[in-house]
Amino acid sequence: MTWFLNNDDIAEVLTMQDTVDALEQAYQELARGEAVCRPRIDIQIPTSDPAKTYQWGTMEGGSSGSGYFAIRMKSDVVYERAYGGTRTQEKYCVQPGRFCGLILLIDVENGEPLAFINDGFLQHMRVGADSAIGAKYMAREDAEVVAMIGSGGMARSHAESFAAVRNIKRIQVYSPTKANRDAYASEMAEKLGIEVVAVNDPADAYKGADIVAGCTDAVEPVVFGRWIEDGAHVTCVGGQLDGDAMERIDRSLRLGSAPAPVGLPEMGLHDENLTYSAKAPGEGPGQSERGGRAHGVIAENRVVFMEALLSGTGQGRPSASAVTYSERGNIQGAQFFAVASRAYELARAKGLGRSIPTEWLLQDIRD
Repeated sequence: MTWFLNNDDIAEVLTMQDTVDALEQAYQELARGEAVCRPRIDIQIPTSDPAKTYQWGTMEGGSSGSGYFAIRMKSDVVYERAYGGTRTQEKYCVQPGRFCGLILLIDVENGEPLAFINDGFLQHMRVGADSAIGAKYMAREDAEVVAMIGSGGMARSHAESFAAVRNIKRIQVYSPTKANRDAYASEMAEKLGIEVVAVNDPADAYKGADIVAGCTDAVEPVVFGRWIEDGAHVTCVGGQLDGDAMERIDRSLRLGSAPAPVGLPEMGLHDENLTYSAKAPGEGPGQSERGGRAHGVIAENRVVFMEALLSGTGQGRPSASAVTYSERGNIQGAQFFAVASRAYELARAKGLGRSIPTEWLLQDIRD
């Protein structure tokens, strides 16, 4: 049988610690060459609305150690809008407020499609756990205060993730809409049992912060170097760092880069994603809305890779006063096979999900 697991199924069984453990195992497999993945690939096609673009995104990976392969697929209409003094990237599928993201999980021993999994809850957990791993290896051991820039789903998973690896006692949250940041503060204080304070000025979020987390859907800088205090650890999964923040970084941790295709070493890129874009009728060559290449290694002359930390050949935080940073890299495909397979095993052990005959997905004509 092939199983369908929705977000509620995954939320019932997948903990932040499960997610952190699954990702760390995947990074060890990547370092040993037992796992493989590729950067995210986006296909962009103009729609009849010049302000909107259809975007199909995929990322995939698997390992001989776990015996699983997974591909994550997203179908979005994307556009930008001005909101709260910044520009944000918005998306939907079919209609605003609805989204389509699926993970197909495969058994590498016989190619069997094991499950289709909604990616929403798992995605938030995966990204939060990424930042937790970065904090585990780079933040000061005594880190207690978090500056949270953003108050949405990613900000929620990040609060939980930082609490999993450090003794967090206080979160200072800022987002443009007061009602949103107030609701976040109330909810996370109750969930985590710590002090969570909503601030009206973004600069106040940084005061005394040991960890600074950018968790927004902005397409502009949201983390500003002039406010980062000495000794802080920085992550940013939505929005960007401004130039001052980039200059403040003393050591940057990259969790990994996808290996080059066999026989094509020049394709061993650090870019977070690669975009192929169709042009609109009568226009010149299509291009990503981002323009140019997707960002890759942050502070590359100050970077250390996770593989080097695991092998003992690289140094993490250089001093207590240093400003550190961590980023995922372009190994999303490996992350999805790792977390999806863990969630699948937990869900099946609890009898969750709905099934269809695997035979429906097979055929007797060779493709």
